[in-house]
Amino acid sequence: MEEVPHDCPGADSAQAGRGASCQGCPNQRLCASGAGAAPDPAIEEIKEKMKTVKHKILVLSGKGGVGKSTFSAHLAHGLAEDENTQIALLDIDICGPSIPKIMGLEGEQYVEDNLGVMSVGFLLSSPDDAVIWRGPKKNGMIKQFLRDVDWGEVDYLIVDTPPGTSDEHLSVVQYLAAAHIDGAVIITTPQEVSLQDVRKEINFCRKVKLPIIGVVENMSGFICPKCKKESQIFPPTTGGAELMCQDLEVPLLGRVPLDPLIGKNCDKGQSFFIDAPDSPATLAYRSIIQRIQEFCNLHQSKEENLISS
Repeated sequence: MEEVPHDCPGADSAQAGRGASCQGCPNQRLCASGAGAAPDPAIEEIKEKMKTVKHKILVLSGKGGVGKSTFSAHLAHGLAEDENTQIALLDIDICGPSIPKIMGLEGEQYVEDNLGVMSVGFLLSSPDDAVIWRGPKKNGMIKQFLRDVDWGEVDYLIVDTPPGTSDEHLSVVQYLAAAHIDGAVIITTPQEVSLQDVRKEINFCRKVKLPIIGVVENMSGFICPKCKKESQIFPPTTGGAELMCQDLEVPLLGRVPLDPLIGKNCDKGQSFFIDAPDSPATLAYRSIIQRIQEFCNLHQSKEENLISS
């Protein structure tokens, strides 16, 4: 069973599978029933389903509002520019599914022929409907997304997660553990109030043995399109993501500056890369996407070497 955060009572505890933190965990039945009980069969079923998915990337953030869904969408757009590459974007932010809006989808699940999207937002009768679910029901929805959706042959599955280190994160990590996740991209902004939560996210990744592809510092300064002068909208009072990454020994994938067109294009459901192909933000995105691809290719080579040996 995968290692879980500190609030797990432990498999040997009298509260194993019965504590509040156990709700929604895929291994709840195993812990509650004691040694020898069968694990959730969905784990093996998902492993089988994911054999046609080459790379699996989670996009995480400790805090909301740092641009995680925006990054997930543009990572998908950037990878899908290669028409020979098949991309799937899965939105597991059950209570705040923003991916359908950002991707410009109204009832449809394909942005392009090689870019498909799945979200609980497609299951709501109105975008204003609230999803008021406890952990077990969220867990069940994520299980259905991974096991029951016909993903087909996919090169990259990008999973956009809600903020934090809670039910959804435990569920997707544990359900995909047997299928081998390439790693997590963690999104932050420069100020300490964001970095504080990102440190928790990095700690979560290490506890559940989820590889960290790297950190992206979003909203990293603003470059005036007229005078080209850079201003710090969110001052990095404690050194920003760069110093944090040095301290915690994780890669800094890059910095994406603020650009008003990003928000405007997300509201219109369009790719920012099309409207501003030469902007500093687009160039930063492309550099980061290239580094993510290099990481995934290296990860795949290591997996193949382990299998062959």
